[in-house]
Amino acid sequence: SSAAPRRGGAPSNTPAATLAAGSSEEPAVILLAGLQGAGKTTAAGKLALYLKEREVDYDAVEEMGEEAESMLASRLPTRNRKVLLAAADVYRPAAITQLEILGDSIGVDVFTMGTEADPVDIAAAALEKAKTEGYDTVLVDTAGRQVIDDDLMDELRRIKTKVDPDETLLVVDAMTGQEAASLTAAFDSAVGISGAVLTKLDGDSRGGAAVSVRGVSGKPIKFVGTGEKTPDLEPFYPDRMASRILGMGDVVSLVEKAAAEVSDADAAKMQQKMLEAKFDFDDFIKQSKLVSKMGSFAGVAKMIPGMAGQIDNSKIREIERRMKKNESMICSMTKKERANPELLITDRTARSRLRRITLGSGNQLEDGMQFMSEFQRMRTMMSRMQKQMGGPGNPEAEAAMAGGGAPAPVGNRAMRRAAKKSKKRGGGAR
Repeated sequence: SSAAPRRGGAPSNTPAATLAAGSSEEPAVILLAGLQGAGKTTAAGKLALYLKEREVDYDAVEEMGEEAESMLASRLPTRNRKVLLAAADVYRPAAITQLEILGDSIGVDVFTMGTEADPVDIAAAALEKAKTEGYDTVLVDTAGRQVIDDDLMDELRRIKTKVDPDETLLVVDAMTGQEAASLTAAFDSAVGISGAVLTKLDGDSRGGAAVSVRGVSGKPIKFVGTGEKTPDLEPFYPDRMASRILGMGDVVSLVEKAAAEVSDADAAKMQQKMLEAKFDFDDFIKQSKLVSKMGSFAGVAKMIPGMAGQIDNSKIREIERRMKKNESMICSMTKKERANPELLITDRTARSRLRRITLGSGNQLEDGMQFMSEFQRMRTMMSRMQKQMGGPGNPEAEAAMAGGGAPAPVGNRAMRRAAKKSKKRGGGAR
């Protein structure tokens, strides 16, 4: 295996293991094995997308400052590979079709020979195609079984003998807990593996399987699946996983996910709006979509120190339900209202506007009042954090983050007077 090239400071917090790299003359062959139901075919698509993604824009990272460059540039690998997926699972119904759909959705070619071909011949033909057509990586999706059996292991051994893979990765379901470790050890003993891909790490499982896989089998975990979406695959970082298991969050992964979705220009613009307390409903929608792109709300919450392990599934479902309600209300606003939140908070027409918006979006007036109250607290908190760089421990900030408190009155004289006084003092809108 060879590490990807890096710039910036000395690498720290590096992944447990690197992935073999190939060339157009000698493509790297990565064999994916595992039992049925572990998410092997999905993992093949996720890994293909991960390997073909664009290279890191190091110039943009550099502009973020020396500390950011050292932190990010040492962690984000340059990949940009030309990947070929090989459909060698000829037994499971629709396995080939599933891989073709995945490949089409991410722009990766899929090599198939139908369900009557020998999986060994499929893998060999895929490698030959890769050599003649300039692919530098071949991902072979092999068949799984409900249980480990001799036929499965024999087929894997024959494929390995034929194509001599650079990597044999076992795809393991994290939800199986301690069984994941014994399964990894059994596969390694029977066919020999170079590492594991741990899937379904976005549910209640918090990574105990990750610890046991390495401890029992002695093989490294190279990637973890953190969600249902195709981009939800990450290199495995032992210290980050330890933080998640302990409920301490994972700020670095959170920063990387956000950096991958937001341009520097958009980030700077958003920061300025937060500083000036001019965060509006259009910005709110953008932020909601950003969280959605980064994965599930539960997955993002686990990366935030103090929130990891503190929010149960029922609370997460309630937060997601309220977010959808809030988005539906924003969609019922006029462009002017979305750009000027004061029209719905301090303006004389606020209550009548809210009544129209909530009715049009299928919500209650109380829902609208609660959203306005939470939105205003959030906007004020963002402004204070930007100005003071305040940390945890601020009761008002924590209350705003929790979304607690009773709905504030909307459009009354007391609020308008408070807003005017705040503006005179040079404060933001309240």
